[in-house]
Amino acid sequence: MQLKKEQPKNAALPLQKKSNWSLLLGAAFLMATSAIGPGFLTQTTVFTQQLAASFGFVILVSILLDIGAQLNIWRILVVSEKRAQDVANMVFPGLGYVLAFLIVLGGLAFNIGNIAGAGLGANVIFGVSPEMGALYSCVIAVAIFVVKEAGKLMDRFAQIMGFVMIGLTLYVVFTANPPVGEAAVKSFFPEKIDMLAIVTLVGGTVGGYITFAGGHRLLDGGVKGVQALPQVTKGAVSAIGIASIMRIFLFLAALGVVAQGLAIDPSNPPASVFQLAAGNIGYKLFGIVMWAAAITSVVGAAYTSVSFIRTLSSTINKYQKWVIIGFIVVSTLVFISIGKPIKILILVGAVNGLILPLSLGVMLVAAYKKSIVGDYKHPIWMTVFGAIVVVAMACMGGYTMFTQLPLLFK
Repeated sequence: MQLKKEQPKNAALPLQKKSNWSLLLGAAFLMATSAIGPGFLTQTTVFTQQLAASFGFVILVSILLDIGAQLNIWRILVVSEKRAQDVANMVFPGLGYVLAFLIVLGGLAFNIGNIAGAGLGANVIFGVSPEMGALYSCVIAVAIFVVKEAGKLMDRFAQIMGFVMIGLTLYVVFTANPPVGEAAVKSFFPEKIDMLAIVTLVGGTVGGYITFAGGHRLLDGGVKGVQALPQVTKGAVSAIGIASIMRIFLFLAALGVVAQGLAIDPSNPPASVFQLAAGNIGYKLFGIVMWAAAITSVVGAAYTSVSFIRTLSSTINKYQKWVIIGFIVVSTLVFISIGKPIKILILVGAVNGLILPLSLGVMLVAAYKKSIVGDYKHPIWMTVFGAIVVVAMACMGGYTMFTQLPLLFK
């Protein structure tokens, strides 16, 4: 009689390739679509208007910084098999609570803008008021978390909306006819370098809650342990790739409009780009892109923000789904009563960039604590890469906080 070979006690069971890839893709799209929100659309358009083709350099630098941050954070979370706030508390007692507070506060601020963007998108598509559009969008976002298989539905929804946004924006790029050659050259040899733009883009892509959206989703889906690292690396890079493709397409669309000497409406820069590039059809396409970007960010921000406090409270952990729903409802009510100016979206992106040095720095320290990662050896080159991101973002973030951000509100 042949005995079945036992698995080592601490070894995770191998994941089926199909379901594993589906989960990794879902996590990648959740992170990417969490990044691609109303603030993302607004920031990209505003900075393209200011820097023209030289904004390509800002995008290139931000992509490198994004990859450095995301690779380190996702790998350490998966190896430690713990969420970021728990890792931070093990690095320094109480630090997890500080990190969770900052993440949730930033997530709530962003979500108010996200729900507002969903309302604006619905207004463009259907002609309803932004407030009513926000309410309808709130109902859709809440419905995702009411169903039993909320995680799978969230993954699928993020993937579909991601493809819709990229496809429609690519169409607008062709109609805008941007100077691609000039953009390519100035991406490496810019006429002007804007540190506020770099901090804002990195903050809007991997700052605050955003980079943890995919990492925490992997943990919830059971992707854990050293054996999962090759797939996690692919997922992390794919997530940055998806967000960056959308950023590049939007940049080229806006550059095409700017290069033609057309004036972008400061009250709604991205809508103006779509309309100037493709007429009324472009304006309707903007509505779809804005709604898709906003609603996926609403879902991602709520899910990730609550994931930061669920392990800190047994009550929140028990009623996680309802806390997420409450987070979405509160964001909607705040928008309906207050609203969201364009400048706030840029400000929140920059502030999220300031959170990144803390969150990434904590992960890098954790990578060398056996009590957290066991016998795992974090690659030296990845540590150096991450450390460069921490120092660069801390320096640029401090500079912009004290010199350039105040100018936004003059």
